[in-house]
Amino acid sequence: MINRMSPRVSRSPYPYLLALFCAVFLISNITAQKGVAFGALITDGAFFLFPISYVIGDVIAEVYGFKAARRAVFTGFGIAVITVLSFYIAIWLPPAGFYNMQDTFASVLGLLPRIVVASLAGYVVGQLLNAWVLQQMKDRFGAQRLWARLIGSTVVGEFADTLLFCSIAAAVIGVDSAGAFINFVIVGFVWKTLMEVVLLPITYPTIAAVKRAEARTM
Repeated sequence: MINRMSPRVSRSPYPYLLALFCAVFLISNITAQKGVAFGALITDGAFFLFPISYVIGDVIAEVYGFKAARRAVFTGFGIAVITVLSFYIAIWLPPAGFYNMQDTFASVLGLLPRIVVASLAGYVVGQLLNAWVLQQMKDRFGAQRLWARLIGSTVVGEFADTLLFCSIAAAVIGVDSAGAFINFVIVGFVWKTLMEVVLLPITYPTIAAVKRAEARTM
């Protein structure tokens, strides 16, 4: 006999944070293909969204600890790899006779291998460093000065992420000189770190709300 009782669904916010974390990274991985210039400032098309992944990563690391943050990072990595492989397979499949947008489809979704490697490498190293530094600072100095942990971990994680991504992907995006490369790294790092500071008034209550939600599930 089929049990018609609905299974109890956990009210933990973690699955929702994990889904949002992976979605932000996945979208950023695609939009980062485009080089963007604001006058002399050079960045990429993910500059407005990708920093949010560090905010979500901070929330996960602060509330659930390094192991949960590491699980989120590797989950996002796995989803990104599946997405890229799916894009390549879809491009490789023979188009139907009525489909006349194969070149456009391939141009938009055919992520350059170098961009993929740059994005995944920067993401994994940066996010793991971000979560690890936050946890280490919490273990060493206690639960006080949350702002210092959030900013300190972001400085380390974002710098490693930006440097790795730019070093691998700069030539593909169109950064073709030492000056432009330094500009690319500095602008990306400063912007992402600044976003963390600007979003602190949102990060603080979010962490508090997640902690309260977790307390209610116990």
